[in-house]
Amino acid sequence: MANKTLPADTPGTLQRGKACLRCRKRKMRCDGAKPACQQCSRAKKGDSCEYDDGKGKTRTQLLRETIVRLEHRVRELEDPDYISPAVTLHDPHLRGFSESPPSSSYDSTGHSPFPSESTHSPEESWSHLPSASPPLFSPDAFFQEPQLIQPPVDLAAMLLEIFSPHRHQCGLEVSMGRLRDSLNRPLSEQRHPAFMNAIFLWACFISRPEPLCQHEEHYLSLSLDGLRDGLREGDKTVDLVQASCLLSQYFLANGRYLEGSYHASAAAALAVQCGLHAGEMTIWPSVGDDSKPFKTDLRQGERILAFWQVYNLDRCWSVALRKPIVIPDGPQAWSSINCPWPMDISDYEAGQPSSGVNFQTIKSFFEGDVAVDGYSTPALRAKASALFERADTLSTSWNSRVEPSDSFRQEIHDLELTITAFVATLPSLHSLTSSEERPMLLTVHTLAHAALIHLYQPFAPDDPVSYDKCSRAARACGSIITHITDSDFAYLDPILGPCWTSAADTLVREMATISTSWPPMNAADVRNELGTILYAMANLASRFPLLGMSAAKIQKRLAEL
Repeated sequence: MANKTLPADTPGTLQRGKACLRCRKRKMRCDGAKPACQQCSRAKKGDSCEYDDGKGKTRTQLLRETIVRLEHRVRELEDPDYISPAVTLHDPHLRGFSESPPSSSYDSTGHSPFPSESTHSPEESWSHLPSASPPLFSPDAFFQEPQLIQPPVDLAAMLLEIFSPHRHQCGLEVSMGRLRDSLNRPLSEQRHPAFMNAIFLWACFISRPEPLCQHEEHYLSLSLDGLRDGLREGDKTVDLVQASCLLSQYFLANGRYLEGSYHASAAAALAVQCGLHAGEMTIWPSVGDDSKPFKTDLRQGERILAFWQVYNLDRCWSVALRKPIVIPDGPQAWSSINCPWPMDISDYEAGQPSSGVNFQTIKSFFEGDVAVDGYSTPALRAKASALFERADTLSTSWNSRVEPSDSFRQEIHDLELTITAFVATLPSLHSLTSSEERPMLLTVHTLAHAALIHLYQPFAPDDPVSYDKCSRAARACGSIITHITDSDFAYLDPILGPCWTSAADTLVREMATISTSWPPMNAADVRNELGTILYAMANLASRFPLLGMSAAKIQKRLAEL
């Protein structure tokens, strides 16, 4: 009796190999119930409960084969000379993670859990990345919901290294050292997943056309999901503001204007709701007595920089997208921007005190305090954004059917003086070194001259003085381009696209009237200046698709002259 064994069909005992695929993969006890076992039913994965009895292919295997056939069919349709190779599929459930699948043309994508919009399989793989955990890109993972909201530490560190030199490009000012250190901390002490995955999204985006870019959709999905969860939980709100900014810049750079505009408005509204514009310690208390004077430690410094990040996005892209601004700056205390001008992140890391006072920051700037404080590169960028939006708002408020009033003319004149005084405070283009701040300063110079174009553009057709000022500003934008090296283009801000478009439009109109202008102008000189701007637009369009359509329209108008 002691040696008697239980029959194979005894309740509670399942014959080896008869468990469902999901339970076998997770090494869980399976009751073998069909159509869904108890484990899958409890996990609400009943639709994923499959059994492999060896008599046919599972739904997952059939789905894999369908995807492979569709991929090769797309390539055949795009390239008539392409010959679809024979594809060998394998059953991942019969192999351990340590084994390599059979070599095939599908190997490079078969190990990715990320849906790819690419119509070709990349030639490179991430399989060489060191990892103490099972490979992130196992074939099985493609058909499972993501188990990790962020990649392993070694992969996350690699993505941060890729992103780091490009952070100014999308307006993000953070302590990268602090960000890298947070990867090894407990999850509760890390930055919000929505923010981190937005950074990883940008790392993939700026790597185009390298194989890394095929994972953009994965990190985009994770960031959007994290943003939704974060808003529901009200957790780490500043991170959510910055995540929204990064997502907006990503969509805008790719020409997805509606999504970009939505996230820009959401980021601005959230920043105001959280009181980031107020710059008050009562909104973001630090350790200790809240009644103490305003401090600018690294933590508070990053919050100040976060506000100006969303401010730049709101002001600049409201002009480019022709939409109202979201962040108010009124006379009331609740609507006034009182956040101090930002300093460089290194100054906050060193514990330097904030320059200036945190009271009506923008209003004081427009009233004449152009050169009082705020000389850091982030501060210059914020001031350029303020001028750019203010010039467009002021000029477009004029009704062309009504003669401009004296007060309106005075406002135009005062703003021009403010822009001119601001440009005089900027570092000379000839003195710009090959530092990380160089692309941002090129953007600041361009925004300032583009502001003059927007300020006088409505009056240019009927006013020779305004026409001349527009032309001079457009040529100044072209002159700035001559200081941009080929290596700079990889780090330029996407907002330069709309600025260059305004400059090019001005010169195209000048070309259209060149035969009747007085004094006479050299058409060849104007074409050369236009060629410089179009070259820059085409170069940047290879990185940011948003410029492609604008450049094509200008080329068409130029060809019709």
